[in-house]
Amino acid sequence: MTSDERMTEVHLSARQIRVLAHPLRIRLLGELRVRGPATATRLAGALATNTGATSYHLRQLADAGLVVEEARADSGRQRWWRALHELSSWQRSDYEDDPGAAAAVDWLESYQLNQMVQRVEAWRLIAPSETQQWRDVSGLGDYSLAMAPEQLRDLQADLEELIERHRARALADPQPGTRQVLLFYGAMPWVGEVR
Repeated sequence: MTSDERMTEVHLSARQIRVLAHPLRIRLLGELRVRGPATATRLAGALATNTGATSYHLRQLADAGLVVEEARADSGRQRWWRALHELSSWQRSDYEDDPGAAAAVDWLESYQLNQMVQRVEAWRLIAPSETQQWRDVSGLGDYSLAMAPEQLRDLQADLEELIERHRARALADPQPGTRQVLLFYGAMPWVGEVR
């Protein structure tokens, strides 16, 4: 992808969201998005699973239009896979008439939340051994804003545009010391104190 290209996004259909709501499938798709095309064997090694399961679930993702087999010269019998999109999105209201898809949304959101907590905790545990430069730019924050739904939608669109601008800039001008960075943000109504 060139720096002029925008991030590709798929708005998940009910079928796609049901297929993606599986622990190995979501990890396979994530690995392909972050690390690029790979064989089932390499993915099995990276995700500590077996090649048979990896191949099966890659085919399920392909049938749903989330990954595709990539033709490569001199690959022999190895099959290479790549993600078709860099980002998946959904709106909970799209699946109100499909209990299976609605349950998949619940599972995916729970999975995302758990992943966020695990990854933030993993960083917190190793942060003391990292450089001051990385420790100083990493962290957590929160804001409380009084907004109407339309205002929140506008804020989210502005944040996505800002993130895309910085992503494109980083792709166009790679810097020494570049690392994959996870950026999490969530926006939801305040529901009271959490105990």
